[in-house]
Amino acid sequence: MNQKKVQVWLPVLLSVALMIGMFFGYKLKDNMGSYGPSFFGKAHRTSLQEILELVKQKYVDSVNVDSLGYNAIQDVMNQLDPHSVYIPAGELQIINEDMQGNFQGVGIEFGMINDTAYVLTVLPKGPAEAAGMQAGDIIISANDSLISGKKMDEKRIRKFFRGPKGSEVHVKLLRNKQPKEITIQRGIIPIKSVDAAYMIEPGVGFIRLNKFSSTTYEEFMENLERLQKEGMKKLILDLRGNGGGMLDDAVQIADEFLDGNKEIVYTEGKSSPRQDYTARRPGLFETGKLILLIDEGSASASEVLAGALQDWDRATIMGRRSFGKGLVQDQYTLSDGSAIRLTVSRYYTPVGRSIQKPYVHGDNANYKNEVSERFAKGEIYHGDSSAHHGKQYKTKGGRVVYGGGGISPDIYIPFDSVDMIPKEKKMQYRDILYDAAFFYFLNNKTLLEKVKTPEDLQQFTSNDVSVFPFLKTLAAKDSLNVDLLSSYQQQMLKQYFTSMVGRQLWRSEGYIKMKNLNDPLVKKALEEMKK
Repeated sequence: MNQKKVQVWLPVLLSVALMIGMFFGYKLKDNMGSYGPSFFGKAHRTSLQEILELVKQKYVDSVNVDSLGYNAIQDVMNQLDPHSVYIPAGELQIINEDMQGNFQGVGIEFGMINDTAYVLTVLPKGPAEAAGMQAGDIIISANDSLISGKKMDEKRIRKFFRGPKGSEVHVKLLRNKQPKEITIQRGIIPIKSVDAAYMIEPGVGFIRLNKFSSTTYEEFMENLERLQKEGMKKLILDLRGNGGGMLDDAVQIADEFLDGNKEIVYTEGKSSPRQDYTARRPGLFETGKLILLIDEGSASASEVLAGALQDWDRATIMGRRSFGKGLVQDQYTLSDGSAIRLTVSRYYTPVGRSIQKPYVHGDNANYKNEVSERFAKGEIYHGDSSAHHGKQYKTKGGRVVYGGGGISPDIYIPFDSVDMIPKEKKMQYRDILYDAAFFYFLNNKTLLEKVKTPEDLQQFTSNDVSVFPFLKTLAAKDSLNVDLLSSYQQQMLKQYFTSMVGRQLWRSEGYIKMKNLNDPLVKKALEEMKK
């Protein structure tokens, strides 16, 4: 079907889709990433479905009806705001699982390297470990479906291992060139929100959250209590790259830091009356020194937490200006199993700040590029007065803060821009280092078992003269010449490589611990703790 024919039908489809959108009204319990049953009954047949069926049966040319319907609905959503979205049925389960904090599967991380599927890590105490699967195993097939030997999309491979708890998957493996067969009974696999929680220095705890799901508060409390038993008096809470999620979990964590019945956040919209969220109970960490780390990837629920603690002068916010998402979505499930996330209100910090950055209805492209513009204009590297064009407010202690464009940190720490890896080659280098760390781990497994701390691992790889030639060889296979990089860039590669080896040894916590050894922002936070 040519472009002109699509344009003829599109206004009709958009109008119908818009009419359907007016009927969305079944509100679910959570206002950030909630999910629930369909609003429409199974027997309901919409006008859009009827039109698409007519197009399928009667139209002069062959048309991808599913794609046409998706585009029509998506165009309606695009006219609203950047965060109101349509989620096809095939993608909804994975999105919901991430917010639930678990999925049903076998508990492995795998990677397709060339045309071979390798088991990268095996979840401790998970179904795959119980069945005898090991890191380094080559997956030949799953339930008689061939996996290795041809380049296969990782999403497709994942489907072979996901499935209802109690169901089985029969796997053929290759281990040390010897074939093996195992049967794995699927179970409940947690998706952790806490990447790392440890004592980074005597008396100073460090916790990194990657999202806010329905299990985040529980995970956070388990780790907070453990660190306090280990002597924690001060805390660094790392929210960099945390794109948000469940509002309730962010509110509950804020409650652990704020005393009395202090307001944490309130939400309000045209059809959503004001709802206040306040501290309700004595918190476990209401008085200890607290530092929050944020950056341009910190959004939504992360900004709720950072905004509340900044407004009450409870924490020192360090890093770079956050993303700027102050819109609240409810999720509505449709009769075909798809869903929309519809913006229903805005959230405001305790002093009344809206953190939402400006946007133009229907212009999502510029909105999505706004963070890239921060790099282009230099704000990421040097700070910039453009971050303070919003309305001025004062914290409860009288300090000036700003609304209308994210949370600006109390202490600005620039992005480390010295001799960065060229942008167009970053993804290539990242993939090479990921593969290199995995094969290095396999080749040195016996020696690495003796390594017990991040400092030991850093010393181990620094002393190993084979590391750099190993990286050069793998890079050359992808037409990358490591010798063309500056000495600083080469050092960055080595550090990232060592962090990835740490991940092979100690999963996400090992990776974070290794990165923290050389992280400028973490070092500045530790200096601030000593003041």
